[in-house]
Amino acid sequence: MNAAEPTSGSPALSLEPVAAPGRSRPGAAFFDLDKTVIAKASSLAFSRPLYQGGLLARRDVLKVAYSHLLFRLGGSADEVQMARTRDYVAELSRGWPAEEVRAIVDETLEELIAPAVYAEAAALIEAHRSAGRAVVLVSASGEEMVAPIGRMLGATDVIASRMVIGDDGRYTGEIDFYAAGPAKAEAIKEFASARGIDLDASFAYSDSITDEPMLRTVGFPRAVNPDRGLRRLAQEEGWPQLTFRRPVALRQPLSGPNPLKVAAVGVGVAAVAYVVWRVWRERRFRTA
Repeated sequence: MNAAEPTSGSPALSLEPVAAPGRSRPGAAFFDLDKTVIAKASSLAFSRPLYQGGLLARRDVLKVAYSHLLFRLGGSADEVQMARTRDYVAELSRGWPAEEVRAIVDETLEELIAPAVYAEAAALIEAHRSAGRAVVLVSASGEEMVAPIGRMLGATDVIASRMVIGDDGRYTGEIDFYAAGPAKAEAIKEFASARGIDLDASFAYSDSITDEPMLRTVGFPRAVNPDRGLRRLAQEEGWPQLTFRRPVALRQPLSGPNPLKVAAVGVGVAAVAYVVWRVWRERRFRTA
């Protein structure tokens, strides 16, 4: 395999992995989702229809607003802060019907996500697939949100957070797996082992310093629109920095067969902060 990214895709996409010259195993391409593939936070984008659907209450969303705001504005990789946000939202989603969440996401996907896909990311995904590599979306958001986006983009696999669903089809408020920080890297290693992927021949793309462990698992890490911490790290390590600027209205799935597989499932862990902001903003304007 060549160390440089492919520069163009092909309508004839192959899902059969191909090995680099001299290697017996193929590489893969691992993409963080938010601000890397799409120009927004996926779970925050879906929080408005979840709120309108009655799954989010104003008094509940305030529980996680402060911790999530600190995390996003600070670009922090603080595991305590990530765990606090995770636990708040896990408790908040207790009792949600999983099928209703999936239905809301499916109904609003084209409106909320399709216009926000970076053209550069879409081209890279298609090109990696045309080269025979597995394309994996790796996100702290959950399967209900990430898998439909993956199908739309032509990804072959998804690694996401996993929340426990009870026998009644509702979330129990327990989290089995949280795909963030070092856990992303461990999930990628497990995926590579199960699929026979050569991580030294693989690519990883992210915008956030929180994904440093993920980026260090592969031979070809790439910083995309990096935050301050990741920009500094990329400069120190000599990692290429890519700039994605052009969101494109993706009206149909990328070409080629797409038997998307989910490596871990769950509900988005930051699903409520956008609603908090909207509620605060609307109340402020009404009282102004």
